[in-house]
Amino acid sequence: MAIKASEISDLIKARIEKFESAAEERNVGTVVTVTDGIVRIHGLADAKYGEMLEFPGGSIGLALNLEQDSVGAVVLGEYKHIGEGDTVKTTGRILEVPVGEGLLGRVVDSLGNPIDGKGPINAARHAPVERVAPGVVYRKSVSQPVQTGYKAIDAMVQIGRGQRELIIGDRQTGKSALAVDTIINQKTSGIKCIYVAIGQKQSSIANVVRKLEEHDAMKHTIVVAASASTPASMQYLAPYAGCAMGEYFMD
Repeated sequence: MAIKASEISDLIKARIEKFESAAEERNVGTVVTVTDGIVRIHGLADAKYGEMLEFPGGSIGLALNLEQDSVGAVVLGEYKHIGEGDTVKTTGRILEVPVGEGLLGRVVDSLGNPIDGKGPINAARHAPVERVAPGVVYRKSVSQPVQTGYKAIDAMVQIGRGQRELIIGDRQTGKSALAVDTIINQKTSGIKCIYVAIGQKQSSIANVVRKLEEHDAMKHTIVVAASASTPASMQYLAPYAGCAMGEYFMD
């Protein structure tokens, strides 16, 4: 069967007319070295300090060291699957975590991902983990007390709402128990509580969550867990994430 040249030409023209392409502009780079969760990336010329980077497998990184031809980033989470030559993409978003009423009663990691097996979280929005603090003039003065439930503390060393309080003591002297009991005592006060566990054993964190559930205190509490088995980057991020979640209720 002979094929005419005109038929081939018509077929090519028809294919060209039906051809559709979607162009997407992405800032990409290549992994050069990976050492203990610290990644050096060639490229990413337009990366911003503190920007979230996307690694293969869905892992998230944080751009911290910006140089002329490379970017130094820390991987937030597991990094053993990342190797030299992998492609890294910028997201255009500064590091942020989910915030809102939907996190109450949940146990999350430093990125706001649920780790309690209760399904996804319906977050109101996302908030940056670092933001400019309001000036002293714009802050409300400390005028309302926080009842801890300990008569000695409430009578002699009262704690106010909006006040920072440091609890110092030797090991096994009841520091964490004091904090947990204070959270339990807020069931009827309307105060929202964020318990950030950094470097603790997973069993210890589980005991805290169980105690809060037994006293019906998880309804007004968010637990941010960065146990001793999690990477150092996640432990570093945990207090920032907890503060960002708390600032949502402050606003």
